[in-house]
Amino acid sequence: MSIWSEAFAVLPAIASGDPWEMKSAFYTDGMWLFGVVVTLLGGILAHIIFKTVPPIERHLERGVSVVAYLMIALIIFWGVIDRFVFSHQWSGSTTVPPFLFMIMAWFGCSYNVKLRTHLSFSEFRSKMSPKGQMGALTMDTILWLGFCLLAITTSLRFSAYSADNFQMVDGVDDVMKWWFYITVPVAFTLMAGRVIGNWLEDWSNFRAGNPIIKQAVIGGDV
Repeated sequence: MSIWSEAFAVLPAIASGDPWEMKSAFYTDGMWLFGVVVTLLGGILAHIIFKTVPPIERHLERGVSVVAYLMIALIIFWGVIDRFVFSHQWSGSTTVPPFLFMIMAWFGCSYNVKLRTHLSFSEFRSKMSPKGQMGALTMDTILWLGFCLLAITTSLRFSAYSADNFQMVDGVDDVMKWWFYITVPVAFTLMAGRVIGNWLEDWSNFRAGNPIIKQAVIGGDV
């Protein structure tokens, strides 16, 4: 089977809703080609949503991260009381928080891509010519999209694998692991949208002759 046939076979597998079929389709070379399409089209769609729905643009990633953080704090807080006051401990109190932390971390990473508070070498790049700055930022965009492609493709594979094997969160009888794993490609699709939006903003500034690289402030908004 060619890589194109393998890529096209992913869609029927997803439509079937069968974890075994999805796992079989995802673990092929064509999945990487499908992942490229998902990363680019998903990123463009996320960028459009961010531009057309300001509340989502401002609050989605932060809201998910804050809710996940509060849930972690609540579980740990109650776990301490439950253990030392009532001499009892919920078996999921040490296994669910790491999954919630994963959600908080990746959605928070997407938001910080928007803020450009990641490693950007702005002090060094600000001394470059406008063409050099735009070239460096374009290279960043390609690398970020490649990072998103890797995360989206591999996390979809692992989500299907986990669902096919009925993996439960340790210590909890009715919570599936893939419920948490599937949030990873969602977060990285949003991140791809942030990356595309940043590049379009940089290109607009470059064409208009405006400053391209600005100093980012950790904890601030731009």
